[in-house]
Amino acid sequence: MSGGDLPMQRWALGVEYDGSDFVGWQRQKDGRSVQAELERALGFVAGHPVELQCAGRTDAGVHATGQVIHLDTSATRVARNWLLGGNASLPASISLQWAQAVPTAFHARFSARGRKYRYLIANQPMRPAIQAAGLAWWRYSLNAERMHEAAQLFVGTHDFSSLRAAACQAKSAIKTVHAISVTRQGRYVILDVHANAFLHHMVRNIAGVLLPIGQGRRDAGWVLEVLEARDRRASGITAPAGGLYLVGVDYDPVFGLPDSPPCTIAQIGL
Repeated sequence: MSGGDLPMQRWALGVEYDGSDFVGWQRQKDGRSVQAELERALGFVAGHPVELQCAGRTDAGVHATGQVIHLDTSATRVARNWLLGGNASLPASISLQWAQAVPTAFHARFSARGRKYRYLIANQPMRPAIQAAGLAWWRYSLNAERMHEAAQLFVGTHDFSSLRAAACQAKSAIKTVHAISVTRQGRYVILDVHANAFLHHMVRNIAGVLLPIGQGRRDAGWVLEVLEARDRRASGITAPAGGLYLVGVDYDPVFGLPDSPPCTIAQIGL
């Protein structure tokens, strides 16, 4: 690396992306990843290869409006360089939203105190065509108030073994859900979940439990049965990836990072 004797600077950046055409966040041998695209673009701005760390590794088809990443560089740049130069080299489906120099004590993943996800459901008889890749679709009528009431049983510290994917690598299934809500805006049902951390597929599996409750095929008490079982086979479906958005990450205010605006229906053009 040229300029190797120069001091290293750590930068945090906010990223928004449409995950429809990517194999997920993480760099892989086959297929386009969000990480690889960002490393290519930001490495061009830095003038040397960069390796990125992110707050949350999203799956194939999952989107983000509040992803946070960090990189280390010996290059002397200002925020405007990272934003304009990076976005000029990125595909239209990925956009840098802010950039800020941070102390080396900051880590996009390990400094995170919590994460927020939003799940958007088009609740209508026929499948949507406009912005379909940004939505889950449920054809049967859903009672959002009933779903919200049941969802409150997820709040608190629980063993979420019944709501983790088989491939989940987390050391512990015990997580704390700070808040969860289900609301309706016209034909759209919106699930918001705020937790200290998430297991692989946890939000999509929570949605898979709440959907039959909203449809009236299960009662709210099923949530407790699922949690107590600690067995994925006792739970519901894994809801589709397309409706899921990473919308925010919590950090200590000492880092002074911008707040991520919530993902809204209007934001995805509906």
